[in-house]
Amino acid sequence: MSALPYYEQPTPGARRCRPRAAFGSDAASLSLDGDWKFRLLPRADVADGFEKAAFDDTSWTELPVPSSWPMHGHGLPAYTNDRFPFPVDPPRVPTENPTGDHRREFDLPPDWPDGPTSLRFEGVDSCFKVWLNDQPLGHGKGSRLPTEFEVGNRLRPGRNVLVVRVHQWSSGSYLEDQDMWWLPGIFREVTLLARPVDGVRDFFVHADYDHTTGRGALRVETDAADAWLTVPELAIDGPATHEHTADVEPWSAESPRLYDGVLATPGERVPLRIGFRTVSIADDQLRVNGRPILLRGVNRHEFHPDLGRVVPVEAMRTDLELMKRHNVNAVRTSHYPPHPAFLDLCDELGLWVVDECDVETHGFGEVDWRANPSDDLQWRGAFLDRMRRMVERDKNHPSIIMWSLGNESHTGRNLAAMADWARERDPGRPIHYEGDQTCRYVDVFSRMYASHAEVEAIGMRAEPPHSDAADDPELDARRRSMPFILCEYGHAMGNGPGGLAEYQALFEAYPRCQGGFIWEWQDHGIRQRTADGREFFAYGGDFGEELHDGNFVIDGLVFPDRVPSPGLIEFGKVIEPVRIVPAVDADTAAVTAAVTIANRHDFVDTSHLAFSWLLQHDGVTVASDGLDVPPIAAGETVRVALPESSRRASDTGELWLTVRAVLAADQPWAPAGHEVAWGQVQVARATPAAVVGGPVDVTRRTLGSGTFDADGRLTSLGGLDVVGPRLDVWRALTDNDLRGAGFSDRPLGDVWREIGLHRMSHRIDDVSFVGTELVVRTRVAPAATDLGITTTYRWAAEGDGVRLTVEAVPEGRWPCPLPRLGLRMAVPAELDRVTWFGLGPGEAYADTRLAARVGRFHHDVDQLQTPYIFPQENGNRAEVRWATLLDAAGTGLRFTGSPTFDFTARRWTSEALDTARHTTDLVPDNRIHVNLDHAQQGIGSAACGPGVLPQYQLDAKPVTFTVTLHPVGSPTA
Repeated sequence: MSALPYYEQPTPGARRCRPRAAFGSDAASLSLDGDWKFRLLPRADVADGFEKAAFDDTSWTELPVPSSWPMHGHGLPAYTNDRFPFPVDPPRVPTENPTGDHRREFDLPPDWPDGPTSLRFEGVDSCFKVWLNDQPLGHGKGSRLPTEFEVGNRLRPGRNVLVVRVHQWSSGSYLEDQDMWWLPGIFREVTLLARPVDGVRDFFVHADYDHTTGRGALRVETDAADAWLTVPELAIDGPATHEHTADVEPWSAESPRLYDGVLATPGERVPLRIGFRTVSIADDQLRVNGRPILLRGVNRHEFHPDLGRVVPVEAMRTDLELMKRHNVNAVRTSHYPPHPAFLDLCDELGLWVVDECDVETHGFGEVDWRANPSDDLQWRGAFLDRMRRMVERDKNHPSIIMWSLGNESHTGRNLAAMADWARERDPGRPIHYEGDQTCRYVDVFSRMYASHAEVEAIGMRAEPPHSDAADDPELDARRRSMPFILCEYGHAMGNGPGGLAEYQALFEAYPRCQGGFIWEWQDHGIRQRTADGREFFAYGGDFGEELHDGNFVIDGLVFPDRVPSPGLIEFGKVIEPVRIVPAVDADTAAVTAAVTIANRHDFVDTSHLAFSWLLQHDGVTVASDGLDVPPIAAGETVRVALPESSRRASDTGELWLTVRAVLAADQPWAPAGHEVAWGQVQVARATPAAVVGGPVDVTRRTLGSGTFDADGRLTSLGGLDVVGPRLDVWRALTDNDLRGAGFSDRPLGDVWREIGLHRMSHRIDDVSFVGTELVVRTRVAPAATDLGITTTYRWAAEGDGVRLTVEAVPEGRWPCPLPRLGLRMAVPAELDRVTWFGLGPGEAYADTRLAARVGRFHHDVDQLQTPYIFPQENGNRAEVRWATLLDAAGTGLRFTGSPTFDFTARRWTSEALDTARHTTDLVPDNRIHVNLDHAQQGIGSAACGPGVLPQYQLDAKPVTFTVTLHPVGSPTA
């Protein structure tokens, strides 16, 4: 391989400094961030003397560093999920290799100390070579890991010239095939660091906690002679390498207690933030400080919609605050080590971290893993180098409880060697790697996207043996004795994911199942604008890529601009650490005047929370007060009586009691009053009012204030023009409908389109008055099949409104569930003010409704929409008792269910929504399109994972449902 250029050699780099911990100190430093001179070349072998200090770069442009150069108009972003966007011929890369040359002049401060100095690059994608003052320093690979060069003898007083050549493709690209945009550049900071001869080169803080005694044991492993450790709060003041013990408060994600200390040598002082905690595996469970933990986690890529791979610290804090506010307690750093500042924030705010190495060779799966570097010894140095650099950089963070070898790189000897090295260097953290399905070299059993049934089998230790361990009972038994963690589940692509509550129930039922990590945190949409200035977010293919994976990069719990999606709201409710449910009499199963409150935290009691109750009549608050709840220890449940003032009878409407748990005081991640958990129970239900008839004119085909045409279709109500309603079974396909084997090993959306559910015809068989009812008999069916739905509409006058009862009877042998079953109609565009009584305030579907509570809510039609980056079915409100659509003057329509219906209203049809590819494709028409549904098919997670659970499927079966329509505020009302 010596004949290959450096960027194609499978080695990790040359002439780099030894890996060390990331830390700041009082030693001199100089940031080299800012505007650099830049040019982009189409290939890697241009040699024109650019590295010389005297080179004329006046024709070059300026580029900020840190940056991803395609985000600044130099080349274009490109997205693939797992396929390499170049021929698979390791370690070779294409001749067409975008190469960015960077030049930076800087003045060395006059007081810069003599002696060693480190030039540190926190992250460069994917391979780079460096010159300083005409002298080559070396080169490096491993994009998401730091690289340092010794430059003390290369610096000169006054003007210095730093030159960096960055190649988009290198041998390292074969190890960095993560599911994300390809965005080359110097995307993390560049810093000059003085390294005092009598300073601290590296150190390893060992801060263990003994949960049986409450004592902490602290020592600092360092090669610095005479290093001294002080922790004033613990009265520690002595040699760093000695073991110091003290009574301490342990660090956990729920109580992230940090102690400030200083590691000092004659030439340097290093501030420390120390968290005492011990990680272990005992009784088949992952434990911290002696207690098993449940991971309520997310996978997080580093991404910014305007800056690409560059993520400002403020955005990192926003991420973590949003996580904490939605009850997330863990992060897997998919699929590489994050910026070190992110880990500082995890230490401070409190999250468990699985720190993952910058290794993914997923593209080799396209060629049946031939030549996969994971089992090729010529790549071992690169694999071990990446593991060393991660562990050494991040070893002092108490938030990190596991090391992960990487992601989707199959298996092999190099991964096993990484595990061996990490276990020897840091025996205090277990090793994770999902690809080791036999669990030969890992410490936890991990899976991606296992179905609910599989998770339950694993919880019961009833899973089948892995094929590679079928003849090795000892190895099979080793796996069965391990904690089980879903490193990825609940694929949050578009509308969804569904089925999260059922996963959480399994985690809580089986001690071996210790939670997991939703895929993923953020949509990776790149902010763009149309020619007329409208904003949208781009995904794969929007930049002309020859090879791409479309919107598969849009799969997060928050939108690209970090606005929470309904999926995050749902997940936050599913994993809430306090469970509030009605108390039920054990003998009668009746709801009592009490609630049970379960503390699902792993460590802390509930003294940081304040409880209150709220009583609402048909969604209007009639009483509220605080609720006295004694501190509940972690894992305990108490029964709390409700005050008499929270209970009353009602002859009309519904009474609902909501009990809330909020922060009692400000926290670093949320203010006092932030809601952590809630529970709701119906305490009184009134008898439905008797149905009252209305005027009927058979000759004029009018019922109440409704007018019908000769085909029995409602054309106006209360003087308002309407279209419909008529039976509707179609919805704009979701990502989960479109992708994955969600039904019968095929995407459900393909099955629906093949049948023709998006092009149903409506045959009218009979229109007649039967007594005072207008009865319309139809058959709704797609072309080219014998499938159909015999549909009977029974219209009756109810006061000035109309009552519609629909009888729908499927015909034929339906091979699949239906997308939806209900009514579609259109009303004037001015009726855009919506009030409803039902579940809200956000959207809810059959398997994504836990976060919705019963209440009265107000939105305009535009606020009802969820702006999924790839448009799809959205905005459904479930269990709606009634809803009104009014104009500015208060005129409009009221819809009432018997007892409830699902409700959507939007300014475009389902067909327009289905054909749109970006939000800017959705153009309002002159109607508001309303769906009044008996039910919709659930959402599931089939885009990557299991489809809709059976209990949430909308099977084609006979149904009867009723809705009433009344005019509101119209002249004829």
